[in-house]
Amino acid sequence: MLQVQNIEKYYGSKNNVTKALDRVSFQVKDGEFLAIMGASGSGKTTLLNCVSTIDRVSAGSILLDGVRVDELSEAELARFRRERLGFVFQDFNLLDTLTIEENIGLALALNHRDPGEVQGRVREMARKLGIIDILEKFPYQVSGGQKQRAACARAMVAGQSLLLADEPTGALDSKASKNLLELMTAVNRDPGATILMVTHDAYSASYAGRVLFLKDGRVFNELFRGDRGRPVFYHEILDVLAALGGDVSDVI
Repeated sequence: MLQVQNIEKYYGSKNNVTKALDRVSFQVKDGEFLAIMGASGSGKTTLLNCVSTIDRVSAGSILLDGVRVDELSEAELARFRRERLGFVFQDFNLLDTLTIEENIGLALALNHRDPGEVQGRVREMARKLGIIDILEKFPYQVSGGQKQRAACARAMVAGQSLLLADEPTGALDSKASKNLLELMTAVNRDPGATILMVTHDAYSASYAGRVLFLKDGRVFNELFRGDRGRPVFYHEILDVLAALGGDVSDVI
């Protein structure tokens, strides 16, 4: 699904250049749940920004379903984001002036889809995520967990190819974090969403099927979970973070 090929990203002027990404390459298979980890300044958020087309790469290429996203025009990028990418934010980013149903279907409505199609897709996704009974309510009338589900439904309702999450548990307490991670695991299994999650938290990363570690803008290591339980995988992640050097608390 996703191919990242020798990408580089530079910031700054001619006399003060920072190389945030240095020939990073990896692939993500359809239906995979991949976590990206690294200390502050390792390049993980820059990488996500490049994949999400928020930033353009300085060199290399990014292909999603065979499309060179790094070569799209601004107009093509706007449409590409709406139709192919879903985003999960720390604070959900639901609009309080819209109902849950309208929030979920907003991207479809902006794409001028038929109202009947929008309603059908929204209700189908709401049923899968167990929020069909709150569609007529407003975000301030529902619980945090229901907001999480609504945000995930919005991220996937248009049939987006890739779900992107940047520190999705960063603003949540431990219980809410666990609920969101279990929800992301569920949507990864059914309806089979492909997820790319940037996180500094080893606990969050242990929910993924694979973890890619960055150091100084390069791929340092990767771990595959396989058939191992999440607690075992969690401790293996901690071991790699320790091998990254420095204070492990900086990345966990």
